[in-house]
Amino acid sequence: MAFGSTEFLIALVEIVWVNILLSGDNAMVIAMAARSLPDNQRRKAIVIGSAAAIAMRIGLVLVAAELLRLPWLKLIGAAALVYIGTSLLLPEGGDSKVKHHGSMIAAIRTIMLADLIMSLDNVVAVAAASIGSTTLLILGLAISIPLVIFGATLLLGVIERFPIIVWLGAAMLGFISGEMLVGDPALQSEAQRLNAAVGLNAHQLGLVAGAHGALLVLALGKALLWRRQAVQ
Repeated sequence: MAFGSTEFLIALVEIVWVNILLSGDNAMVIAMAARSLPDNQRRKAIVIGSAAAIAMRIGLVLVAAELLRLPWLKLIGAAALVYIGTSLLLPEGGDSKVKHHGSMIAAIRTIMLADLIMSLDNVVAVAAASIGSTTLLILGLAISIPLVIFGATLLLGVIERFPIIVWLGAAMLGFISGEMLVGDPALQSEAQRLNAAVGLNAHQLGLVAGAHGALLVLALGKALLWRRQAVQ
């Protein structure tokens, strides 16, 4: 496939479009992670975190097919998403420069980790759109960076006006963790037996597990907030 050919350009548009469609949850996490930073550090955290996350996604796409077959990987990812979702519900404390600097590093780390975990399934669609071309893959994802940054910046403004969105975003991470858990190769036999016992198909089981994951994150977040308020 020649660079600049019609086939190349069509595939490039497909990669950018697929990545935009699959990055809505990533933009939400980016906005949630950056919301507690001072104004002069928010954009820096969003830009650095988004660029680093896209770079990791490029590397992940190259090995996605093999990674998705590893047992227990999705289970670990599901547990990590529950932790991330719960921690994002807890407000940052302190206003010193050292604390702000540490918070920005923590925000970038959260953005990268969450994007890495949530991209395990999404990268398969991106890899398919690249038609085996690494150049096309890297170019398409690189073009997507400013679009993801714009989405995260827009969501950040909405979160400031409607703080309830933070809880919705945390619930979204919990939902993704539940779906990811039942999709782990190591648990497929158990999932099939459960499907047969309760009369659910794989998609319905994923929805039920996702709902439980969302409730778990919200319950843990509320409990930790109550505990922090009691200590204070």
